[in-house]
Amino acid sequence: MDLYAEMAALVARGEPFVLATVIESAGSTPQKPGSKMVVLADGSLRGTVGGGAIELQILEAARELLAAPRQTRLLETHLTHELGMCCGGRMTVFLEKHGAPPQLTVFGAGHVAKALAALALNVGFRVRVVDSRAEWATAERFPGCEVLREDPADHARALEGSARDYFCVTTHDHPLDQAVVEALLSKPAAYLGVIGSRRKAERFRMRLQAAGAAPEALDRIRSPMGLPIHALTPEEIAVSIVAELVQVRRGQEPRR
Repeated sequence: MDLYAEMAALVARGEPFVLATVIESAGSTPQKPGSKMVVLADGSLRGTVGGGAIELQILEAARELLAAPRQTRLLETHLTHELGMCCGGRMTVFLEKHGAPPQLTVFGAGHVAKALAALALNVGFRVRVVDSRAEWATAERFPGCEVLREDPADHARALEGSARDYFCVTTHDHPLDQAVVEALLSKPAAYLGVIGSRRKAERFRMRLQAAGAAPEALDRIRSPMGLPIHALTPEEIAVSIVAELVQVRRGQEPRR
């Protein structure tokens, strides 16, 4: 149970790891089926599958898996013939990668943001909501999310961004939307979207272009956000946006 608690803590912190489980053994082996070990990206271990050469082999295989696009690997080893161990048995170990969940930052805490955050949580995103309005940015409105009560533009400027970051701009104010996007345009991200009509998106692009934004940077912006499903209510709009987030997460190129 301690190992499961450790895995839950790693998931909560967003740290990737590999779970190695002995699923079959024959002859003399240091561990039997059901034994588990967690391998972190830095090579540190939790639990054990036997120590010695077999554990080193699993460690190396797990670190390779963390760097590969595949999610699982099966490792079958004869301890004496392949590793020179005196045990003489065979072990089959199943390796399963648990990647860090993607981080969605929602700028603004209005009605669409509330529905968006709840749905994104349900499909595996870690969600952060940023809004300076005390009556809107509350833990009660956004259960399970990280809620930051600060200026969205200031937060956007302080972010570093990464290939696992998703940004959705849904503030209550058009100039604030623009300030947030200007701060995010130079940051790496998997997704950058702004809520609004097509007319707003066109005006937005013109203002950003006049402010000196490069065309390739502007092409990163998804606005209007979401897949075209003729959504009207905040909940329907959230469905369309999260569908586009999932589309990007699964490696599909969204529409321009």
